[in-house]
Amino acid sequence: MSLINFTNLDFNQIKTTLRDYIQSNSEFTDYDFEGSNLSTILDVLAYNTYITSYNANMISNEVFIDSATLRENVVALARNIGYVPRSKKSSRANISFFVDLSSVSPTPANLTLKAGPVASTGGQSAGQSFVFGIPEDKTVSVIDGIANFDEIEVYEGSYLSQTYVYSTRNPFQKFILPNVGIDLDSLVVSVKPSVDSSVSTKYSRQDELFDSITKSTITGNSNIYFIQEIEGEQYEVIFGDGVFGKALEDGNVVEFTYIVTNGADGNGVGTFTFSGSLSYVRNSVEIFVTSGISLLSSLLPSSGGERIESIDSIRKYAPQVYTTQNRALSANDFEILIPNKIYPETESISVFGGEELVPPQYGKVFISIKPRNGDFVPNLIKENIKRDLRRYSVAGIVPEILDLKYLFIETNSKVYYNTNLAPSASFVSTKVQRDLTSYAESSELNKYGARFKYSRFLKVIDSSHESVTSNITTVEMRRDLRLATSEVAEYAIDFGNQFHVRSMNGFNIRSSAFRVLNINTDVYLYDVPDSTAEKGQISLFSLNEGSSTPVIQRRNIGTINYKTGRITLDPINIVSGKTKDNVQIMEISATPESNDIIGLQDLYLQLDNSFVDMVVDEISSGADPSGSTYTVTTSYKNGSIIR
Repeated sequence: MSLINFTNLDFNQIKTTLRDYIQSNSEFTDYDFEGSNLSTILDVLAYNTYITSYNANMISNEVFIDSATLRENVVALARNIGYVPRSKKSSRANISFFVDLSSVSPTPANLTLKAGPVASTGGQSAGQSFVFGIPEDKTVSVIDGIANFDEIEVYEGSYLSQTYVYSTRNPFQKFILPNVGIDLDSLVVSVKPSVDSSVSTKYSRQDELFDSITKSTITGNSNIYFIQEIEGEQYEVIFGDGVFGKALEDGNVVEFTYIVTNGADGNGVGTFTFSGSLSYVRNSVEIFVTSGISLLSSLLPSSGGERIESIDSIRKYAPQVYTTQNRALSANDFEILIPNKIYPETESISVFGGEELVPPQYGKVFISIKPRNGDFVPNLIKENIKRDLRRYSVAGIVPEILDLKYLFIETNSKVYYNTNLAPSASFVSTKVQRDLTSYAESSELNKYGARFKYSRFLKVIDSSHESVTSNITTVEMRRDLRLATSEVAEYAIDFGNQFHVRSMNGFNIRSSAFRVLNINTDVYLYDVPDSTAEKGQISLFSLNEGSSTPVIQRRNIGTINYKTGRITLDPINIVSGKTKDNVQIMEISATPESNDIIGLQDLYLQLDNSFVDMVVDEISSGADPSGSTYTVTTSYKNGSIIR
């Protein structure tokens, strides 16, 4: 008698296996007829076996974090290694306004902005509206009849509270926050001894049994709580048991206050309307102010809102965070902890030690962050990141948050095409530009440590349309140097890639025009290599109107290292430069030694200014089969000495 194969998960395979088994038994003869009773029984058995096998397979998948599909199972598996998925994050904005109290007599000394809603706004998506508020009262002094509320940080969402009375008669009592969309960063947990008590003690959140703030072990008297996500994207608060954390006593009143937020939907709000409450106290009577309130202003739109952590993100970060053991010792630890624990709005991050710099800066770790919204991390958030890093970093290591530094790739392509396979040059050009745009937005670029692959770029062009026969592309690197105008300053800018020395006569780099104190004309940078072609000097030149002949204005104002791609300028007073995004800059570009370009350390690689010039391939088009008049395109970068 043949053995049955129980590993099949296909219905037809299961049925065939059962039929083969019955075939080995001579007592059954009508199993092979679809209309027979025995065949129907085989269908039922095969279907039941299939369902059972499928369920067993799914159950097996749900016990591993890599294969689990249900959120509650992924969350439970992450909980086993001490990982708490990120909650929604409330969007934040800094608003300013003033209140004119000059008509109030006598003028109050102080004015208080009450906790709760402060501003409302029209929605940024589908007509949705948002409310921004503050968690605590904000009091300012009234000076000359004016109360100024400057840079008030407001949070998107509704402030809610939940109260429980602890009872020892219910040993299985749970403290569940019943709302969806809670921002755990806003959660405040306080405990009162009894209902009649007016004094409460705030408890702090703890994620491990070692207090990373005080560098001490949790004791039985520690006012702490633990939190975990449960079913339905809700959260449960867990208090200590008297050994690890202070245990609750009978009659204790537990109060939770928190924000329920729309998360990322609240980002990008720039227009606000006042909807708060203002008051002052006179003769022990609270008086509310409803007039004299100016329009609300905000320098930047709201940002920082985040969706609840996705299943894919939990799968990725839970094991990684576990390996760090909540300690930031290596660069890899920082790269894991910051986007997961501290600043979830991180799109890309680069971390390197100060010992890698020239000259080295020992005892420092440098962090460069590309946020999801915008190009730069606001100064306030920088300070918050550095503050929060103290929970994880060891003593003696000072974190420094660097501004984002773009390394731009500029390309110029001559694209040859067959006129017989395309209606027009513009048609093909559109196809090429479309694919280049997709490549420019791909994950191969737009991150730290990204690599521009020259062969990949050529392939994108050649594959964009069947009429494209070939392309010849030249590549340049560009950095935008921020200028400290009208003051003497030193400058240093790194490209992180070796420069190509095209000519020993210089002009291997190009710059945009800028003005220097005591030189009454536009000037540009130029370089002159030394005999080794590894280093050189930077000087200034100008161009007379209508002439392309450079006029030297000032020699040896800086240095260039062709091997490392570093340019330095000695103290110089630059008066003005090129205006970009309301910032004065100088564009500097150079030809790389290798067309494969990599973004090193804090350089964020991005493709910019891809120029496409269509050229008729006369040979493939049949206009000149012999190639006697074939247009030849150089693969070397030539052209202007200025940008």
